[in-house]
Amino acid sequence: MSLTSEQGSLTGMASRFVEQLTQCRKLKLKVLEASGKKVLMELPYDAQLVGYPDTGVIHGGVITTLMDTASGCAVVCSIFDKFQLLEISPTLDLRVDYMKPAEPHKPVYGFAECYKLSSSVAFTRAIAYQDSIDNPIAHAVGSFMRISPEMVGEEFRLALMGEADDNA
Repeated sequence: MSLTSEQGSLTGMASRFVEQLTQCRKLKLKVLEASGKKVLMELPYDAQLVGYPDTGVIHGGVITTLMDTASGCAVVCSIFDKFQLLEISPTLDLRVDYMKPAEPHKPVYGFAECYKLSSSVAFTRAIAYQDSIDNPIAHAVGSFMRISPEMVGEEFRLALMGEADDNA
């Protein structure tokens, strides 16, 4: 799935956002593409993520984390693209509907879109899939609180903008 050609700087910012989150580093989540409202991420298969040892199926909580993170990234990108502001946006609500288990030994992709921004809440929809987005593992809808740019710590802002001092 391809997003828009303007994605370069937003993909970098989304990648840096994910790298700031410890659970995402542990899960080895990777941003593949990001645009003004959409994010595509990859969760590589890892035996440590298996919730059902007899089947090799990834635990549902890991799929939820993928969808929550992709949705949060889509919110950050959407706000930055529209307002040129960096806001943090914690999850208010996330509803995930599981349709089938992920196939073992294959990566899972999370595609999320921020489809509506209000003054205080952002709304998202997301799909987790493997071979085709038309054959989802799960889908989610979420809402995220918008917190003013003043609440973003300087160190976090610099890290997301790619301006962090690596020697600090």
